[in-house]
Amino acid sequence: MSINDLVLKVNDVLTGSVLIIALVGIGLLFTFKLGFIQIRGFKDGWNRTFGGLFSKKGDAGKDGMSSFQALATAIAAQVGTGNIAGAATAIAVGGPGAIFWMWISAFLGMSTIFAEAVMAQKFKQVSDDGTVTGGPVYYIRGAFKGTFGKVLAAIFAVLIIFALGFMGNAVQSNSIAASWNTAFGIPKIAMGIFIAVVSLFVFTGGMKRIAKVTELIVPIMAAFYIVGSLIVIFANVTAIPAAFHDIIVGAFKPAAVAGGAMGATLKLAVQKGVARGLFSNEAGMGSTPHAHAVAKVNHPVEQGFVAMIGVFIDTFVILNLTALVIITTGSRTSGFTGAQLSQYAFSTLYGKFGEIFIAICMLFFAFSTIIGWYFFGEANIRYLFGAKAVKIYSIIVCICVALGSLQEVDLVWNMADCFNSMMVIPNAIALVALSGLVKKTHDDYYNNFLPNQKKGK
Repeated sequence: MSINDLVLKVNDVLTGSVLIIALVGIGLLFTFKLGFIQIRGFKDGWNRTFGGLFSKKGDAGKDGMSSFQALATAIAAQVGTGNIAGAATAIAVGGPGAIFWMWISAFLGMSTIFAEAVMAQKFKQVSDDGTVTGGPVYYIRGAFKGTFGKVLAAIFAVLIIFALGFMGNAVQSNSIAASWNTAFGIPKIAMGIFIAVVSLFVFTGGMKRIAKVTELIVPIMAAFYIVGSLIVIFANVTAIPAAFHDIIVGAFKPAAVAGGAMGATLKLAVQKGVARGLFSNEAGMGSTPHAHAVAKVNHPVEQGFVAMIGVFIDTFVILNLTALVIITTGSRTSGFTGAQLSQYAFSTLYGKFGEIFIAICMLFFAFSTIIGWYFFGEANIRYLFGAKAVKIYSIIVCICVALGSLQEVDLVWNMADCFNSMMVIPNAIALVALSGLVKKTHDDYYNNFLPNQKKGK
């Protein structure tokens, strides 16, 4: 058995059962423990998110990010190639019904990411040079004192550095290089070097430059993709009712609407929908709390509200649009899968421009993910080795970005998925252990902080 085969087997076990049970379980735990916070807190999160869009530049202070900048950095990481390829893969393998289970996973994930953001705020740290940092390593240590907490935090830190900072960013670079080579004939290595140079420029500017870039690029990329997708969907407006019919019916009777996914079963629909949904919005993975930790807010719960909107945008907006483009155009029976299926779906209306549209989207989505994932890895480099190691880390990441463009290496892709999956375990253990503190912080907001604010204190 090759190393790649072994990695695939481990990943199949993790994504096929262990992580789905763990993440769905945590989502249910916080949904009920916090009284369906994803519904009660949605309006507040929406207002804080889009109110922050027009906030003054000074709102972030010198030592962190504004609430909107933190969300933009989180969304930059969440909205990646998975939003183009992830939904397509789920539909190709699990049928249209997989999208329904993506909705379920996102709904539960909103409560999970609320808890992650609240704990990230609760345990954030300020270094000697005034830099704010935070993330799972700190709330893991807060949940478990002594050796166990140190070991669990170190395991998480190593996993996220390799999963996102190194291998994950090589995968993102490969997606950009491949799509631009197809659309424009640009050599992959040339695109890889270009992305690496631009990335290094952003990285060396520190948190402030990362925040400014994500704050600018996320709204633009979202608007571009939303408009482009809606044009295709409304060009096939008569197919929209049938698309929702196939999603709902296919969620429980996949064989009835399987189409190209002739082997689709209820188990596959649930597994692919939940797994793709969870790994698209990253709720429970422990990645986005690094961004939410550095937001300047008056109470941890305020950033929890904002974090929920990130999951909503990722799944209920961006990923949903991909799914509807594929289903309304009838492309799910084309025999393609992954990004090729999405590319084919857009080309049904745009023709050759469909390839160009996907190439531009890949550039936006994957580059923003590189920035977000670098930032998450940097926080863990600081935790393990101190600030002096950040420069070395940034150079290694850029080398990975450049080399990742050369060719699609299955082992690298599969190891990135495997490390991504393993990240969930220490993060999930800590969240369960801290569930009481999450509830206590939630109650403090509603019982003490909010009433005092209304009184003008």
